Amino acid sequence: MGRQSLRRLRLALMTTACLAPVFLAPVAPAATLPHSAAAATGGRIAAIEVRGNQRIDASTILSYILLRPGDRFSQRRMDLSLKTLYATGLFHTVSLTRQGNDLVVDVQENPVVNQVFFRGNSVLTDANLKKVVSLKPGSVFTPAAAAADTRTILDQYAKQGHYSATVTPEIVKLPENRVNVVFRCHDGPETLISRIDFIGNRHYGQTRLREVISSRENAWFRFLSSSDEYNPERVKYDEALLSRFYFHHGYADFKVKSATAQLAPDRKSFFLTFVVDEGPRYHIASVKVESSVTNLSAKSLRALVPIEKGDIFDGDAIQTAVKNISKAAQNRGFAFAQVVPDVHENHANHTIDLTFRVVEGPKVYVNDVVIRGNTRTEDQVIRRQVELAPGDAYNQDAVDQSKQNLENLGYFKKQDGVKIATSPTSTPDRVNLDVDVAEQATGQFSLGGGYSTDLGALANIGLSQNNFLGTGISASISALLAQKGTQFNLGVTNPYFLGRNLIAGFDLFRTDTYNSTAYVFSERSIGGDLRLGFRYNDHVSQAFTYTLSTRDIYNIASSASLYILSEEGKTTLSQLGTTLTFDYRNNRIDPSSGEILALSGDFAGLGGTAKYIRLEARGAYYIPLERYFGDKAWVLEFDGHVGKIFGIEGYRTTLADRFFLGGDSMLGFQTGGAGPHDTQYGDSIGGNFIWTQDTVLHFPLPVSPDLGVSGFAFTDIGSLTGVSPITVNGQTLGVYDNAAPRISAGVGVAWNTPFGLIDLSYAQPIKKYKYDQVEQFRVSFGTRF
Repeated sequence: MGRQSLRRLRLALMTTACLAPVFLAPVAPAATLPHSAAAATGGRIAAIEVRGNQRIDASTILSYILLRPGDRFSQRRMDLSLKTLYATGLFHTVSLTRQGNDLVVDVQENPVVNQVFFRGNSVLTDANLKKVVSLKPGSVFTPAAAAADTRTILDQYAKQGHYSATVTPEIVKLPENRVNVVFRCHDGPETLISRIDFIGNRHYGQTRLREVISSRENAWFRFLSSSDEYNPERVKYDEALLSRFYFHHGYADFKVKSATAQLAPDRKSFFLTFVVDEGPRYHIASVKVESSVTNLSAKSLRALVPIEKGDIFDGDAIQTAVKNISKAAQNRGFAFAQVVPDVHENHANHTIDLTFRVVEGPKVYVNDVVIRGNTRTEDQVIRRQVELAPGDAYNQDAVDQSKQNLENLGYFKKQDGVKIATSPTSTPDRVNLDVDVAEQATGQFSLGGGYSTDLGALANIGLSQNNFLGTGISASISALLAQKGTQFNLGVTNPYFLGRNLIAGFDLFRTDTYNSTAYVFSERSIGGDLRLGFRYNDHVSQAFTYTLSTRDIYNIASSASLYILSEEGKTTLSQLGTTLTFDYRNNRIDPSSGEILALSGDFAGLGGTAKYIRLEARGAYYIPLERYFGDKAWVLEFDGHVGKIFGIEGYRTTLADRFFLGGDSMLGFQTGGAGPHDTQYGDSIGGNFIWTQDTVLHFPLPVSPDLGVSGFAFTDIGSLTGVSPITVNGQTLGVYDNAAPRISAGVGVAWNTPFGLIDLSYAQPIKKYKYDQVEQFRVSFGTRF
């Protein structure tokens, strides 16, 4: 090996990680050793002798030599033999010399790795690092391998956002030509994004575009987020988000020219720069649907296109139209119909002619569904989420929905955790559907605390497993401890009971609500329920529930009315109920469009002391206002609720049965503070008929979206009635039962924290009546519907 070759090798090792590796045994340059250049030419080789080898057999070394006894001494072949021996990576030094008519091969073997250690690393674990390095116990140590492993470790640090990390390889010599390899690491601080800039944008400002992308500038409040860490994959995703944003707002020619991240001189932060070309804004000049599929009328499909002449070009609307038309064609029996959008741009007028062509696609069927990568989740759990089975006509929409179904489970990694592709078979019209998954931990331990108006200071703790033993069964146990109440719950749910489209489960619970300013009594409920549900399709489902519990009214305040005192004691509830739900919201967690309607009925009287029928209906309708305000956070929401309880067999409903109005169900009033009251002390006693209607305007606040804070303004209207006076010890107790609507209005802030949604609101009662109890400020957890 020449002097220049070895010099390059040593320089590569020294420049890695910005620090020169420390080797206790310095590597001698091969050029200082005798080699083939010293051999005289002419004559034949009588014998070849190998010297210096300890671990490697002489026959192995001779196999790399291009010369044999009887061959003539050749300068060229000796040079090639020398290079071949060095290329094996087995030797530290090698020389080929001629001694008389003999060829002597003198070698010094590279050491063998005894152990590999990592020191100073806290961001990356030893177990993870051992998986990525090539040097392992029993392998041959070379400086090149140490340099390569150093670069690999630095790459792992970069993936964690630590670009200023340093890694220095060291060796510790041991007897018998063995070494321990030590990688000394310095994690360094996280390399965060300090600035994000856009160049070429004219119609949208820097602040607006920074809200569009997922990467964020470093700020103190992002300590629970990784969005301010530089990640090349996230930047690619940001490019797609920018394109989608501009396409959605009419800029059909938009493109991202470049997206670069420049490391600051101190290597502590990145400057992220997007260079964009917005292009002109386009409007729709015409919209057509053409069908070449026999018996599939284009006219019947035109209404499925959510875009009209004169509208701003909208890429999202085009995708929606393609999906709507494809689904309609398949529902009508045209399994191989494909929709091809034809977008014709008129650059002079900045208009677009849209044509959706429905054509007959190739007839391809699914041969088999092959599942790979699951080590914990059972095949059947994955297979039932795939909407295609062997023998079905191949459909890309069904493939995309299957991928979404699997991602929604939460069992697999978010980044490339689910991949579905096709592979050919021996039959031309059949393909295999290959489903590759990468699993992640599905257990979760939660611990949090906070404050709510109803419960006071609180702490909650929970343990859940969403894929118990890989069966898809969800199990959870949770506890909430608060100043004014406690809750304990154990629940198990099987989403595919008996291998069918049945959701079955049970809950065991205990709930205590203590005597507080809202109520002059304490209430305890202990019991359990059994649940069985069925999903008719993607939007309609029904659930049946049987509940058995004991309810106890106790710890009644001495100042309470006789009406409240008369209900002290325990009652037993044995109830069968059902709920039919129609859910057409675009998102079940954070909806911005669509509607939901839930109809429920409960029958109490299968044993127990409570005997009634309760009917309820709840609904919500969401109207997106993005097209008017340019921000998807603008949403108008209408909520409604109506419920009625009928006592049967002469049963008079109790405090544990009735509806209460106020608090979260009617902002501006205390929990249970609106509606019927007894006239003796003005205590709230609930009612048997309730209706409420809420109108809520959700809007963004002028703060960073990463804070998870948004605003809302609302008006609430509702009424509670239906309680009759009772007689206790011959005394008829008066009841104030005014069915007139209560009205309130106010504003609030919703904060989506890592521990759950928190609402802070201020409400002013506009219409209230005698005995109603006002509560203007309120802090509550969870959504209102």
